[in-house]
Amino acid sequence: MIIVRTIMTVLPEKQKEVLQTLHSLIEPPEKEKGCLSYDIFGDIEDVNVFNLISEWETRQHLDQHMRSDRFSVLLGTKCLLSEPLQIKIATVVEYEGMDAVCSIRKKSADCSRAPYGKERPA
Repeated sequence: MIIVRTIMTVLPEKQKEVLQTLHSLIEPPEKEKGCLSYDIFGDIEDVNVFNLISEWETRQHLDQHMRSDRFSVLLGTKCLLSEPLQIKIATVVEYEGMDAVCSIRKKSADCSRAPYGKERPA
């Protein structure tokens, strides 16, 4: 899996315009081949910073996306930014879930119960 984080620091007076552009780029993941998710997040410390996080099945799917018109629109927002666009691409070989947390915490009270009070099997 490939995870892409795009960090945008927007000019304050262009915030609404950038946000409208970003919303126009968000489509259900199933509409773009290989896209598992594509989301926009605001920075809690700076209202002018947006993070786009997308997950891709393969690097080939991401490469195809980066050649698309949708991605060109994203790159076209650079004149609305106060800092250069930052893009970080990570290749995930392995990932773990709550079982890893419980194992590390040695079956603490946080992990001894399943969600909503259902007991976990021993």
